[in-house]
Amino acid sequence: MPAAQHQTNAATRDQWEANASGWHRQGAVVRDWLHLPTKVLFEMAGIAPGQAVLDVAAGAGDQTLDLAGLVGPKGRVVATDISPAILTHAAAAALAAGYLNVETHVADAEDLALPKASFDAAICRLGLMFLTKPQAGLAAIHHTLKPGARLAVMVFAAPDQNPCLRITMGTALRHAGLEPRDPFQPGSLTSLGRPGDLETLFAAAGFKGITSTRIDAPFRLPKPADYVAFLRDAAGPVIDIVSHLSAPAKMAAWAAIQSQLEAFQTDDGWVGPNSLILTAGTR
Repeated sequence: MPAAQHQTNAATRDQWEANASGWHRQGAVVRDWLHLPTKVLFEMAGIAPGQAVLDVAAGAGDQTLDLAGLVGPKGRVVATDISPAILTHAAAAALAAGYLNVETHVADAEDLALPKASFDAAICRLGLMFLTKPQAGLAAIHHTLKPGARLAVMVFAAPDQNPCLRITMGTALRHAGLEPRDPFQPGSLTSLGRPGDLETLFAAAGFKGITSTRIDAPFRLPKPADYVAFLRDAAGPVIDIVSHLSAPAKMAAWAAIQSQLEAFQTDDGWVGPNSLILTAGTR
């Protein structure tokens, strides 16, 4: 691995190591937000009882527990992540829930170091877009799948379909004195949001029968302050941008973000527009 690539991946690991506990604390919020899209993701991957399933970039693992329940005691789930700290939360959650069919494996998604043709299905929920070389990640997953096995991934759609992300990132960058970033820059939140990008990457990695769908997944909370509290606790990319600011400057940045997000307050609570792309293919 080139030195620059190694440094980028190490920075990604450090970011998620630092925010592992926050992501774990916000697990219930994430679960409510992504419950229905995750169900579709599992259907697209063909998850079934008795399977060996790979969960790439699993994070704190609320979806890992759902997978463990679906495959049952005769199946198994291997949850991978670049962050050892975040996987400790996933492992503890599985144990607390009584799932003995969950294993964790610390690995860069671009180099999983897992046996060839050893899984019946794989998923990657909101992880692939963080890879600077997503095709390498897809190829690594392809290597681990049995012939006929399916992979399904979930990523954020383009910024124009994710105004909360666009507002949050743009405001954070502005307050940090940083130039606007290319929203499709590899490794960024919306890097794979352009229509057709995922299908092209899947095909290049060797997948067949590729299908995609876009799902609106609004973030529903009582008020924008609750969303900002979620961001401040768990949103590593945003936290990283403002991390070098003074305490008053940080407060000003978060206040500005919250002020702009007031636009999505409704009579029934705060509803933050959010759009996802789900793509699946067969090994």
